[in-house]
Amino acid sequence: MKPEITKDICIEDLINNYLFSVKYLSQKRIRCIACGEPVWGTLEEAVIEKGFTETDLEVFVKELRELALTE
Repeated sequence: MKPEITKDICIEDLINNYLFSVKYLSQKRIRCIACGEPVWGTLEEAVIEKGFTETDLEVFVKELRELALTE
């Protein structure tokens, strides 16, 4: 069973379970892979590190969940 996409999901779990998330996060300029390995930390930490707001984070989670439904 895949983990639920939340702001607290580990980047590693996100990209291992939802391959589309790599492209999505890259389009948002959020680094999720370094040297072929997943970046450590949570989605929230990665989003905040890039200067996005909590509102942006909520939108990202919503959009990622919607994309997961079409997978």
